[in-house]
Amino acid sequence: MPIELPDTIKQFLTLRAYGHVVTRNQDGSPQMSMVWMDVDGNEVLFNTAEGRVKPRNLRRDPRILISVQNPLNPQGHAIFHGTATVTAEGAEQHIDMLAKRFLGTDKYPWRAPGEKRLIVRTQVDRIAGLGL
Repeated sequence: MPIELPDTIKQFLTLRAYGHVVTRNQDGSPQMSMVWMDVDGNEVLFNTAEGRVKPRNLRRDPRILISVQNPLNPQGHAIFHGTATVTAEGAEQHIDMLAKRFLGTDKYPWRAPGEKRLIVRTQVDRIAGLGL
């Protein structure tokens, strides 16, 4: 059952917060990637591209674990347990917005020709962590 995110967590997710995302490979082994984090209401977001392992794993098994360090307090972190959905809606604009936040540039500079961007939206079921 999705929960409401505390305002303190929403605040640090709108900063330059980096996350480590864990999905499950087909054989059940973990797959981890570092991503730029974002938030929309009570959903935790990150952007990726079609063809990568994360969306492939999440379409098969939507369970996800995301660890995010608070950029204002390096000892503070949140671990989100939840269920992810993958969508292309708004993903092109979203990656450019994240590039502005994280790189100070108007356009995401590493977009490959023909690349299809995706947003992963996570409904959080449980939060663990420290210094929240």
